[in-house]
Amino acid sequence: MSTEERVRRVRWWLAVVVVGLFLSGVTAFPLEIEVRWLLRALDPVADRLPALVAWIERVHTGLVETGDRHPFMLYGTDWLAFAHLVLAVAFWGPLRDPVRNVWVVQLGMIACAGIVPLALICGPIRDIPWFWTLVDLSFAVGAFPPLWFAYRHIRRIEAAQGGWQPARPVAEVPADAR
Repeated sequence: MSTEERVRRVRWWLAVVVVGLFLSGVTAFPLEIEVRWLLRALDPVADRLPALVAWIERVHTGLVETGDRHPFMLYGTDWLAFAHLVLAVAFWGPLRDPVRNVWVVQLGMIACAGIVPLALICGPIRDIPWFWTLVDLSFAVGAFPPLWFAYRHIRRIEAAQGGWQPARPVAEVPADAR
């Protein structure tokens, strides 16, 4: 496979991650509305999924009551949304120059791995039902593979270019190249 094809594949896999982070970010702002919509969407199957519907109703009630009584608490989800958007922006580095910015991809894979203990430890502490912990874990399961595929291609591009090359200091760059 050519280097150009590998770069295209890296960009494809990273675009999947960027879109996922962007969507996760923008959808974390209007949570109360989205949860209300989800409840309506689940209405036809409510009798077959009573535990899920009960949980979603509890979440909706919590969002409404918190928004009414303590709206500042929802500011935490605003920061969650912002963090997703910032992470999406961070992936523009490896989209532009995958080899130089491979560390962002590595950070993403580490973050995916970190989701697992966070969900498994904090979920029970915060009284999150097991089936919803699986939903949280799906973020790791969904994001890790594209990051891993991108990472493997980046390392092969790097090897084809003769291995890792440190950036040259400005003093070493010829004046006509600046």
